[in-house]
Amino acid sequence: MIFTQTIILGLAALAAAHPGHEEEEHRHAVESRSAHISNKRALENCAAKLEARGHTARAIERRKATMEKHRMARNIAKDSPIMKRNTTTVLDTDHEGDLNATTAISDETYVFADDTCTVLNPEGEVGPFYVLGEYVRSDVTDGQEGVTIVSDYQFIDVSTCEPLSGVWADVWNANATGVYAGVQENGNGNADDASNLNTTFLRGIQQADDDGVVQFTTLFPGHYSGRTNHIHIVLHENATELANGTITGGSVSHIGQFFWDQSLIDLVEATSPYNTNTNPITTNADDRVFGEQETEDTTSDPVFNYVYFSDDGDLSEGLFTWILVGINTTASYTPTYSFELTSGGGVAVSGGDSGPGGAGGLGSGGFGGIP
Repeated sequence: MIFTQTIILGLAALAAAHPGHEEEEHRHAVESRSAHISNKRALENCAAKLEARGHTARAIERRKATMEKHRMARNIAKDSPIMKRNTTTVLDTDHEGDLNATTAISDETYVFADDTCTVLNPEGEVGPFYVLGEYVRSDVTDGQEGVTIVSDYQFIDVSTCEPLSGVWADVWNANATGVYAGVQENGNGNADDASNLNTTFLRGIQQADDDGVVQFTTLFPGHYSGRTNHIHIVLHENATELANGTITGGSVSHIGQFFWDQSLIDLVEATSPYNTNTNPITTNADDRVFGEQETEDTTSDPVFNYVYFSDDGDLSEGLFTWILVGINTTASYTPTYSFELTSGGGVAVSGGDSGPGGAGGLGSGGFGGIP
């Protein structure tokens, strides 16, 4: 059997704060909420339009097809039963809900439709481990060990209710033991390991197709001190791919972060190599960033929907996850960075931002000019 323990549609998420990160960015993140609350109603109104225009039906078929493709690659029958479990709140750590096995087995729509709960949350700080200069690629695993996840992101323009095609999704997360690639810093694994600057694991960029969709193959993130398990995203508009496999130009219209159901996190953390992580665990309920998204002042549910690829809940076969993201395309942000991947490898920088003059775009060098 395959259980999904979230049906709430998670949308654009508040970006992560990390230990020691500038409080100014955190303050800005909190203050910026009010500017985005007005988008909530607009995005909620998109549900009917998305369905009428056929976007919802295509999304269901795409998710189903992706699930079948990866099941077949794992020698799992594509028609094995898929079941899902409802949750009522994101922070319901027990995630007790109604289980409708008959409906789930007979109707994949019950599993793969999630476009009825659309809300937009505020944007926030990018965190200190954003690395400028990552490659355009869909598989970002780079030989790392952990639970494989195939993630399907769909981006919607909240002003038009149309898919946001052509945008570039820049994603990254920590590995099973809570270490980020491309970074040499206290609190990120071995601070004396300069070789980590030249790693690129679990980082990558993809351009959205005509349906506003990108898919990544990555690993379920580990945790580190003070933070729950999460994944980052920066969305670039009007950027250009260079021959060196990086992007240049454009602007940033979204900075965010996504999470997983707590009961799933608990299951993953009990497996190897996650269980070798010596950092103290922070739950979703205790995570500052996650908590701020769930206050009465916001309406965000930034949690992935998911199913197991296996038909018996075997995590070693991996997970398929999906999320719909509402974007305010008039917004513009300037994500800061302290590390950059260049043609000579990873380097630490000071005072970095991702646009000329801090204008919110990418520098003309194309993320460091990687060959």
